[in-house]
Amino acid sequence: MRSRWRALTPYLAISVGGALGANARYLVAAWATTQWGAQFPVATLLINVSGSFVIGLYLTLATERFTGHPAVRLLVATGFLGAYTTFSTFSVEALRLIETGDAAAAISYMVASVVMCILAAAIGMFVAHTLLSRSVRGL
Repeated sequence: MRSRWRALTPYLAISVGGALGANARYLVAAWATTQWGAQFPVATLLINVSGSFVIGLYLTLATERFTGHPAVRLLVATGFLGAYTTFSTFSVEALRLIETGDAAAAISYMVASVVMCILAAAIGMFVAHTLLSRSVRGL
C-alpha cells in the first residue's frame, strides 16, 4: 500500500503545482489586463518573462545547492511553472495580431517574448549563482 502512494507522489506534486500555477496565471493576467488593457498581450509577456526568471533561479538553486525531495522540484518546475507560463497563448496572441493586420506588433511581440524570456532566465540563473557564491563565502 505504501509503495502505491509513493508511486503517486510525482503525479500529486505536479497536480498541486499545476493547480496553483494555473490560478496564479489567471490572477496575474487579470491584474495585468486591468493595468494595461488587452490591445497588446502584455499579460502573457509578463507571465512568461516572470516564469522564465523564476525557473532560471529555482532550477539553478535546486540543482546546485538545495537538492531536496524530487517531488518538490516536480511541484515547482513542472507543475507550477509549467501551468503558470504559456507558450500556446503566446502563439495564438501573435497570430491574432497578424490576423488583425498589426504585423509590426506581432513581430515585436514575438521578438520581445523570446529575447526577454531568455534574458529573464539568464538573470535568474545569475542571481542564483550570486546567492550561492555569497553563501559559500559566508556573507
